[in-house]
Amino acid sequence: MDPRRRFLRVVYLLVIIIAVGIIGYMTIEGWSFLDSLYMTIITLSTVGYAEVHQLSSAGRIFTIVLIIGGVGSVFYILSTIVQYFFEGQLSNIMGRHRMKDKIANLKDHIIVCGYRRVGREVANVFESEGVPLVVVDMDQKAISKASVDGRLYIQGNATSDEVLKQAGINRARALVAALGSDVDNVYIALSAKGIRPNLLVVTRVSDEESESKMRRAGADRIISPHRMAGRRMAMLTLRPRVVDFIDTAILSSGYELGLESIEIGSDSPVAGLTVKEALDSCGATAILAVRKKDGLLLTNPAEAALLEGGDELFVMGTREQLRGMEE
Repeated sequence: MDPRRRFLRVVYLLVIIIAVGIIGYMTIEGWSFLDSLYMTIITLSTVGYAEVHQLSSAGRIFTIVLIIGGVGSVFYILSTIVQYFFEGQLSNIMGRHRMKDKIANLKDHIIVCGYRRVGREVANVFESEGVPLVVVDMDQKAISKASVDGRLYIQGNATSDEVLKQAGINRARALVAALGSDVDNVYIALSAKGIRPNLLVVTRVSDEESESKMRRAGADRIISPHRMAGRRMAMLTLRPRVVDFIDTAILSSGYELGLESIEIGSDSPVAGLTVKEALDSCGATAILAVRKKDGLLLTNPAEAALLEGGDELFVMGTREQLRGMEE
């Protein structure tokens, strides 16, 4: 039986036994409610105090029945209640230890600060892409949602260096600051960059005036949900099929086609090859654009264009082809 249901049942049973004792003394002896309650409690607890009033023969028989039928039940009920709270505390402690161990073993994960509407949607996308993540939030309701959703989480202030270290910031791939407060997101960016200056930090901003502060805090990417929603609505109105195609390629994990950006390392076998040679060796469907290491963007690059270490490729292909090119 579920521990919570068992706990509620024994609590109801305890209330019923006490109610029977109160009603019995009030009916048989004609005592007041307080006297009947007091007599019931000292009888069930076997403390041995003197009777409230002189008992009649019927009252003594009722007391004997109450002792035989109630005392054992009360001790069982109390032991069940103590067990419930002890097991609950023990379970919580063990659960926290398991959570800490799992977070300590994470690598190349993403820290999501804030688990409200925006943070939850961000986490859903990461999960669909198979990207490990840790949720950090102070709010108990948000943490409860994260727990129900099966997320790894830390309940704490994401602006704290210690909390970010507990979330594995030194091993993380990136951090997303998705709290509703711009001030909190600025502090999170400052804390994250103070610990790891090279960490990718993506932040949410509600007020346009906060963007400059966010950039000074070190945020690499700044997203305004209101501006993004406005642009998306406009593009859905003007070019709905284009938006559907991009959503399918980028966000829909159930489809084979995908878009990806891949950086060419200095020791990559692709470095020094032309676009055509890279496609032949990796099997990607198309290289849509190349961002050269000096920042120049080449859209629809010629087959003879030379690829160098430090260049970034924007590639479209099947998931399998993209994984092959990444490798």
